[in-house]
Amino acid sequence: MSSNHTISRFVRAVLAAAAALAFILPFAACGSGGTAAQGLTKVTFMNWWAPDTNHIGVYVAQNKGYYREAGLDVTIVPVSQAGSEQAVNTGAADFSISTMTNVSVYDAKGAHITMVMQMQQKPSAIWCSLASNTAISSPKDFDGKTFATFGSSESDAVVRRMIQHDGGSGDFDKVTVGTSTFQALQSGRADFGGFYSTWEGVQAQLHGPELNCFTEPDYGVPGNADSIGVITSEQMVKNDPKTVRAFVEATKRGYEYAYSHPDDASEILVHEAPDANLELDLVKASMKTIVDGEYWGSRKAIADGSFTFGMPDTMQTQAYFDFLAQEDAYTDADGKVLHTAPSAKSLSTGEFVQ
Repeated sequence: MSSNHTISRFVRAVLAAAAALAFILPFAACGSGGTAAQGLTKVTFMNWWAPDTNHIGVYVAQNKGYYREAGLDVTIVPVSQAGSEQAVNTGAADFSISTMTNVSVYDAKGAHITMVMQMQQKPSAIWCSLASNTAISSPKDFDGKTFATFGSSESDAVVRRMIQHDGGSGDFDKVTVGTSTFQALQSGRADFGGFYSTWEGVQAQLHGPELNCFTEPDYGVPGNADSIGVITSEQMVKNDPKTVRAFVEATKRGYEYAYSHPDDASEILVHEAPDANLELDLVKASMKTIVDGEYWGSRKAIADGSFTFGMPDTMQTQAYFDFLAQEDAYTDADGKVLHTAPSAKSLSTGEFVQ
């Protein structure tokens, strides 16, 4: 089981919150005005974490030449220590991947980033215990147990709501883990933790351990917490919309190709990201889960034109933002609790995927 390849959205939320407390002054975005020797506009894309199927469309677009066809010379760089959201906010990177939830966390602390394309259209978070732990059969059994947490108030709010919706009190102990919730469960340090069905859930199916999992929508958590998509800075949208449109359109082609040709796209990702040491069977199984579960949108709706691939879903994200605000999960740059949720409509735009 790989413990370093991926990290949950809750770690990302913590990184975002910590980095947001130490903003530096923005400087000119990498793509603005920079040109390559062949007349291509230079653009920097920063990975959200280690490359996985969330990133697959970017690597497909690079491999297939979609970016060059769009007039772009795209450099893909590893995530910075401060997090990709911080890099985009300050201009150290032009684009990255994040969730609308993380964008909202940053917005609450004064950042200026926006989502310009949303791939994932429904939640993929799963909350699991080891199947061998027979004391847990539903979320109410998390009461009094130990949660393997990364320290996020968001994850506390979600777990508490799921327990209470299932008839429990919502009281649980916590242990802070590094990057491996699996290790915390298998060592007995914790009883349950959060994963992604599209990645760690697939890992567990392929290699173990066997898990007993529960999903947020089934236990009272509203909206879509996992609205994964492409982000850039508000400054980039304002000052260089031509480059934003070119990048989004080419990236969209990459994700659409992956949705229609998941096995080929999986091979491209493994080939294009050799340093990630990705297991091809895992990538293919992850893409099968994404496609079969229609996580990137209804294939029928995409085909008949009733849904535009990549369009931000502000209704579902706003429902989740409102839930977090009710649970006092938002704080400003000074640590003061905010009771009004950020606006999903003001933190995203669909103009570049039309």
